[in-house]
Amino acid sequence: MPVARRTDAVLLLVALVWGSSYLAAKTATVALPVLAVLFVRYAISALACGALVAARRRTRRGWTRAEVRAGSLLGVTQAAVLVLETYGVAHTSAANAGLIISLTIVLTPLMDRARGRSGLPPAFFLAAGLCVLAVGLLIAGTGLHAPRAGDALMLAAAVVRAGHVALVGRLTTGRPVDPLRLTTVQTVVGSALFLPPALAHLPDLAGSSATTWNQLIYLALFCSVFAFLAQTWAVQRTSASRASLLLGTEPIWAVAIGIGLGGERLTVWAFLGAALMITGTYWGQAVERAHRTAERTGEETPAHRPMTPTGA
Repeated sequence: MPVARRTDAVLLLVALVWGSSYLAAKTATVALPVLAVLFVRYAISALACGALVAARRRTRRGWTRAEVRAGSLLGVTQAAVLVLETYGVAHTSAANAGLIISLTIVLTPLMDRARGRSGLPPAFFLAAGLCVLAVGLLIAGTGLHAPRAGDALMLAAAVVRAGHVALVGRLTTGRPVDPLRLTTVQTVVGSALFLPPALAHLPDLAGSSATTWNQLIYLALFCSVFAFLAQTWAVQRTSASRASLLLGTEPIWAVAIGIGLGGERLTVWAFLGAALMITGTYWGQAVERAHRTAERTGEETPAHRPMTPTGA
């Protein structure tokens, strides 16, 4: 298979894995408390990342202060995102969760521009408005009513995740930061944060079924470790624009898996909201990317900003 097709296939696989994470997280939280699910997911991820760091013989330098400091802070913000996402998906549909969290795509540039960079074009705000309308339709479902707890939590998760992604760029751009080591620090911090509240649920963990453990392992090894490393490998072999386009199919996979495997249903209004959300996020992403490219005309192109994995 040509390198370009192989790279596209890997990026689509990452988007599919992230899209499936919402149903996996929703199913796991039926059997176990949310904080227990998060602790196991983080602990397994930390062990896997630690093993990968130890196995890399070609990297002999020690850990940098930037990796430890940035990883510690990002570990806290990432934990906050996953708390909101996992509680949110436990109280709404996997399809809704995957669609609402995609608001991150249009919220992140807004937060990034708050650092004093030039404003975004009007078309971007039209796309953002389309996404807001889409959220309203998704929340409405069969009629207008107050947002369900799960939908409100996913909205909060989208805002916090956008801040997290912007913070990743601020803390890592131009610094000697290794992505795998950064992820390792984040997973260790997350494990430490979720261990105390998870202690009371250790008997429940020990007595969990094989199906539940398979879901936890899938969330940790595939939706976290594999997805991040595969994404990093693929982005190094294609353009950031193409990578963003393919990774942006995540909400489509979330809806397809939620309906196909989870037995969920979309009302007419929710279906219209899903279509508007996908349209708005793609449009907003394209406008922001074109605006950023125009700003860089005549300048040296900086290194790609590290992307942060999504998924529940």
